[in-house]
Amino acid sequence: MSKRLGLTTLGATLALTLAACGGEGAGSTTDTANADPEDLSIGVSMPTQTSERWIADGENVEEQLQEAGYDVELRYANDDIPTQAQQIDTMITQGVDALIVAAIDGTALSSQLDNAAAKGIPVISYDRLIRDTDNVDFYVSFDNFKVGVAQGESLLKGLGVLDENGERTDAAGPFNIELFAGSLDDNNAHFFWDGAMPVLQPLIDDGTLVVPSGQTGIEQAAILRWSQEGAQRRMEDLLTSTYSGGTVLNGVLSPYDGLSRGIITALENSGYGPTITASGKPMPIVTGQDAEIASVKLIDDEVQYSTIFKDTRLLAEQAVAAAQAYLEGEEPEPNDTESYNNGMKVVPSYLLPVETVTKDNITQVLVDSGYYTAEEVAAGQTAG
Repeated sequence: MSKRLGLTTLGATLALTLAACGGEGAGSTTDTANADPEDLSIGVSMPTQTSERWIADGENVEEQLQEAGYDVELRYANDDIPTQAQQIDTMITQGVDALIVAAIDGTALSSQLDNAAAKGIPVISYDRLIRDTDNVDFYVSFDNFKVGVAQGESLLKGLGVLDENGERTDAAGPFNIELFAGSLDDNNAHFFWDGAMPVLQPLIDDGTLVVPSGQTGIEQAAILRWSQEGAQRRMEDLLTSTYSGGTVLNGVLSPYDGLSRGIITALENSGYGPTITASGKPMPIVTGQDAEIASVKLIDDEVQYSTIFKDTRLLAEQAVAAAQAYLEGEEPEPNDTESYNNGMKVVPSYLLPVETVTKDNITQVLVDSGYYTAEEVAAGQTAG
């Protein structure tokens, strides 16, 4: 993955500008404003190494911070909430000057952030919004509502209900679909759902789409910790309970590639395939997110239909720029000051755009940009 690290060097190329302010940045201290970067340390807390995406995020942030001259303390918490809390406590005790945190559970870090605030340590919430605390200074993410919209639209395009321009076709259905959602303790899961469902619900209401299981609420669709195995188990249960009588599934709304692969495994084990099999069950249209290489390979092989590409190289840049701003006595400039209320306040945010990837644009979006090589796509794994 090393070739995907440090898309650009920090400085004039950063999209996030540093807005000078009359005093200190939120949470910043005067001594850091006058310090050399090499004398400052930044703690980076990532949720897990079980996902290709989070490994890349941690490496991207670490490398770009190091290029800027900072000492970096990077920790992964293996999807264990107490471990993440302990790691952040340790970073604070050791005297880090700023924190970049991608939370496992966005509601579980209030005491750690209280300690950070007491020590004047600015906190940048990374991709997953930290909730129920005033002590979050800035949020960097993608436009997660638009991610959900894109996933809903992609499902409809795959089913032929929308054409490539997003216009309604004369396809009347009914198309049988099932709905999956992410982990309810991740604020993003709700944004994805809230973006996708207004796209799908009118077509459910008019009968173009049918959810044979009847499981149309986010609580029914949610998969704890975004577990691939959990998604596979739920899909297996749905196939047994709802589709064993000959009903054929046409599409699945999946918000993340790991879930998609679990869903696809269950479908393949039940006789679905990328081409019409003897049982007459072609692989349903399955959406995804994060452009993980294993899923990009499935898309190239026409097994998974689509994924949403979020260029984490750019996300790392924004996180680094925000931390750098606070440590230089400035404030990062948000491009959204309305959307992300964490239950205590609206957190100033910088949101990045996303792209939908299908077989038709893998080369254009992922290979030409240097995110993957053609060889990696063909192999379904990265060289690094």
